[in-house]
Amino acid sequence: MKIQWALILGLIFAIIIALFAMVNIEDVPVNYMFGEAYWPLILVILGSALIGAIISASFSLVRIFSLQREAKQLRKQLDQKEPELQQELRELRELLALKDAELTRRNDEFYTLEQRVMNKDPMLLDKSER
Repeated sequence: MKIQWALILGLIFAIIIALFAMVNIEDVPVNYMFGEAYWPLILVILGSALIGAIISASFSLVRIFSLQREAKQLRKQLDQKEPELQQELRELRELLALKDAELTRRNDEFYTLEQRVMNKDPMLLDKSER
């Protein structure tokens, strides 16, 4: 949609320049550093607009190419980092599983000790309580 609007505005601008150039058809002097020539004003206007469009397009192309190169480099970095992140994720999952198993074991130990205390296991009581 954005490209369509740019195209429409470009066409409108081109039509305005063409109409303006057709109204101004008399010869005008064009001074060079080494001489002078008389050209129809329509050619001077259209030539100037064309040169401006070429310069603008050149700068746009340079910007586009630099952005494409940057995007390619970023994709390459992403592709390099992805396996590292996958490995780190696997390691963290393994660590989580180990910690979860340790927590379960300690909870079981706690429960066993709690049951012994509740049942007044003689091995846990002090000599004075026996």
